Amino acid sequence: MFRDPPPPFRRRLRELGIVPGILAPGPLNAITDVSDVLVGHETLMVEPGLRTGVSAVLPHRGNVFEDRVPAGVAIGNGFGKFVGLTQVQELGELETPVLLTNTLSVAPAMQGLVEWTLARNPQALSVNAVVGETNDGVVNDIRARALTPEHALRALAAARGGPVQEGCVGAGTGTVAFGWKAGMGTSSRVLPASLGGHTVGVLAQVNFGGVLQVAGLPVGQRTGRHYLRGELDRGDADGSVVFILATDAPLSDRNLRRLAGRAFLGLGRTGSAMSSGSGDYALAFSTAQAVRRTPPRRGAPWTPLELPNDLVSPLFLAAIEAAEEAILNALCMAVPVTTHDGQQIEALPLELLADAWAAAGRGRPGQG
Repeated sequence: MFRDPPPPFRRRLRELGIVPGILAPGPLNAITDVSDVLVGHETLMVEPGLRTGVSAVLPHRGNVFEDRVPAGVAIGNGFGKFVGLTQVQELGELETPVLLTNTLSVAPAMQGLVEWTLARNPQALSVNAVVGETNDGVVNDIRARALTPEHALRALAAARGGPVQEGCVGAGTGTVAFGWKAGMGTSSRVLPASLGGHTVGVLAQVNFGGVLQVAGLPVGQRTGRHYLRGELDRGDADGSVVFILATDAPLSDRNLRRLAGRAFLGLGRTGSAMSSGSGDYALAFSTAQAVRRTPPRRGAPWTPLELPNDLVSPLFLAAIEAAEEAILNALCMAVPVTTHDGQQIEALPLELLADAWAAAGRGRPGQG
């Protein structure tokens, strides 16, 4: 079993004293701040060059196939492979958890998710398994196609509430962003009681390029390490990002689609170039019981109690801020790795963020 050197001490963005946005995070600052949402990772790091994994998001603890949640999808740039999206777009609901993995492992992950769902639903004759991906072939020996359905089943079995692992875990084990090691990241926002008190949480698989910005600070420009730095496109902005958004607000699938689209504004805040070779996807769902599509509700007319259009704008800002911070947390928590061909991908030096913060006249992180 191969192991990279012990990682240096890493901290999340807020632990550095850098606070993006104006809304407050939830207690965990994670997608699991949305009640009943579960996240699990299965990480595969094996000699000589396997650096990959699977991450699972369960909308609730019950039978997702029976008690379906409304969902919406937004596509920023469709250079990707996201199994099951067309049915989610058509029906506006999820009937399985969502898995994330690498580009060439979508098929076995889907197989594992189908197996997991059929085992819990002996009457099922069709399953719309939802599996997204980013390409981790820079770090991982992706052509080895080492992931199996069993790895997907392990990620599902590992799904828990509470704190969410970030950085080089699960589907983020082999990802890279802005030239630095990236991974999985998460964040959340809670609206004030006067605006409904609802929570929006984001989990992001981060694997793209551009000119890094942190809380509006031009970190990429300061380091000279960014896309088009030599006025030559080397393809270093290619890659992908997948956002999974959860909320306890009672939203229709139409407004969940609108909510999902706001994640790309958070992506833009981090300096993404959203290049031609980038697959940028966002999927949002609501856990609210008032809009959950139970078997009785799917078999007869019913009127969901949902937020109207005029009350969703604060949720949009929550999605933007949580998406931005989820990306930055992925970078802050990632550790250096050795690639399958022996190269070293460094982690983003956290002192760069402190220097940029101080240069902007905001003081040293942690000093208010």
